[in-house]
Amino acid sequence: MSQPPRARDKCSSRQEAARRIRTAQRRGERVVFTSGCFDLLHVGHVRSLEQARSLGDRLVVGVNADATVRDLKGPDRPLVPARQRAELLAALACVDWVVTFREPTPRRVLAELAPDVYAKGGDWPLAVLREKDLPEGFTGEVRRLRQVPGARTTLLVDRIRTNRPSPRRRPTRGDDDSG
Repeated sequence: MSQPPRARDKCSSRQEAARRIRTAQRRGERVVFTSGCFDLLHVGHVRSLEQARSLGDRLVVGVNADATVRDLKGPDRPLVPARQRAELLAALACVDWVVTFREPTPRRVLAELAPDVYAKGGDWPLAVLREKDLPEGFTGEVRRLRQVPGARTTLLVDRIRTNRPSPRRRPTRGDDDSG
């Protein structure tokens, strides 16, 4: 019986990820790339990653390095170091490979990896993604992912810091409050 890959084995350098991507593309596989801080993994992340994976055959996730998260989110972040965030993401069944990047945008990593699709959370307008994130000559498709209302790391951090309970709401399709 074959064992699934260990999460740590799915984390790689950009050079190794580029090699894996080229191999997958030569086999005719469609490769999707998405990125983010992923500081506290929550249902919004999981659903976005699953949606991104549904856009292709392979999913590569770029994780912002610690210094970049501090620049983007403030001096108290990240809460979880980049290597641990990468390993948590790699443990998800929908994720094939994870890379970490230090730049403020994924422009350079997108140029190096050349995925077929760049997918990003729905809170980012397409015009901003095209202007800030895409390298010159990027030929892949750009897709926005659905947002899950109320599923935001910043909201979780604020609730933890103020010791506020999670807001009560009626479950929506796909939610299961049992267990």
